[in-house]
Amino acid sequence: MPTRRADLMARLAVDRVYDLVVVGGGATGLGVALDAAARGLSVLLLESHDFAKGTSSRATKLVHGGVRYLAQGNISLVREALHERSTLLRNAPHLAQSLAFVVPSYRWWEAPFYGIGLTLYDLLAGKAGLGKTRFLGAEATAKALPNVRREGLKGGVQYWDGQFNDARLALALTRTAATRGALLVNYCAVTGLLYEGGKISGLQARDSISGQTYRIGSRCVVNACGVWVDALRAMDSAAHSAGGGRAIQPLVAPSQGVHIVVERSFLDSDRALMVPKTSDGRVLFAVPWLGRLILGTTDTPRHDLAREPLPFADEVDFILRESGRYLLRAPGRDDIKSIWVGLRPLLKSQHGESTKALSREHTVIASRSGLVTVTGGKWTTYRAMAEDVLETCADKGLLERRPAGQTVDLRLVGAQFGPEFSPVSIGMSEGAHSYGSEAALLQALPGAYVWLADGLSEAMVRFAARYEYALTVEDMLARRSRMLFLDARLAAQLAPRVAEILLEETGLDPQEREFTQLAAQYLQIP
Repeated sequence: MPTRRADLMARLAVDRVYDLVVVGGGATGLGVALDAAARGLSVLLLESHDFAKGTSSRATKLVHGGVRYLAQGNISLVREALHERSTLLRNAPHLAQSLAFVVPSYRWWEAPFYGIGLTLYDLLAGKAGLGKTRFLGAEATAKALPNVRREGLKGGVQYWDGQFNDARLALALTRTAATRGALLVNYCAVTGLLYEGGKISGLQARDSISGQTYRIGSRCVVNACGVWVDALRAMDSAAHSAGGGRAIQPLVAPSQGVHIVVERSFLDSDRALMVPKTSDGRVLFAVPWLGRLILGTTDTPRHDLAREPLPFADEVDFILRESGRYLLRAPGRDDIKSIWVGLRPLLKSQHGESTKALSREHTVIASRSGLVTVTGGKWTTYRAMAEDVLETCADKGLLERRPAGQTVDLRLVGAQFGPEFSPVSIGMSEGAHSYGSEAALLQALPGAYVWLADGLSEAMVRFAARYEYALTVEDMLARRSRMLFLDARLAAQLAPRVAEILLEETGLDPQEREFTQLAAQYLQIP
């Protein structure tokens, strides 16, 4: 389905009352929009920046049940996440696949201790399991992780989880919702809420591209702004302050997660390395992804809500130091290809716990005026979160109750292959793989064989502009392609040509200069 900006804004300008307006175009908001549209409701989603611009493009790229939550005794969260992991892998096989993880052990008790927990992980997964946990000797562990430190290596444990391309999955949710009739608009910020009889009746929005403002009617408004949900809640509260409204209690305690990308040769494996407990108790991953290696992640309280947060020096030190304890060749600052930071919307505690102890579960609440807010959770459980949101909306009488479960077997755009889809078996390249069944449409566009870099063709830029809502160089090189997250210096070099193509396709300013400045930040190492 084409996504010309002029057509989207013309649809937005039509005077109508939607069943549901979702504010926020990350995993949670997109999941709600898709579920509601799949139930036949009229849906509008507004995103102030680009889809998945925030936390939802900055994950560790894992579709997981949460081994760390198992250690905390949160069995229900793990069970739900394992079920949703299976659903996601089935509905988006072109964007999510199984991945083997190896936990190396250097003390005699580590392999049996972690192995018992991971066996329980298998049991909780049941038929949704991706592979059986097995114990490895020292030699087998070294073979699975060729560049793991050999000195003192006792053995290891291999288990299975999932991996995905988070930003492109967000785009697949966006486009699938659009096929069900939903209108989704990026770069359109909510500037105010509308009320009738003390209840929310719609909102005001402003197109960031043209400056045009819109008044939009809605029977229900869902606040799915991630770490920024409290801003919309405060806007709602302020509208009632004259009538005795009170200051809101913040829901979110943001936690910062830093990821460092280096050459894949530092691990040289198609398996991931996982350390359940580092020197300070945090988890460390070394995950192969799109030809590079992701090292991370941190879990640090952050009190500001910057759209492009910077890493702290001690976070970089931690990741590099801990990685060096497990890899034969320790990565250094000069080896970093890109460094990026995401803010996690953890549910706020009243007792001052560290962010490691705060809940990864989600919450759904409704204000007196009818604003429904959802926050917390994680990518893996986005679909279950959406069902909970719509259940709350129905309970509050804001939406007609319609049968749930519409997205359980709903294949996302690009996933119209059989369940045994394999990119290797049909000769697809890694770049074409993420397009799934749309690879033929991509190949038919001009520039299909004009390569700007490995895994990025001119046709991909045109495809992004025509079908994937891309307007700027950042949209293209950060989220439609993941080049900024893989190699920031190369991304900056590609920016001029990408900008030329986007200008041809959209006629809008592709913001090349802004992207060049952003790329420099992804190489800014404290």
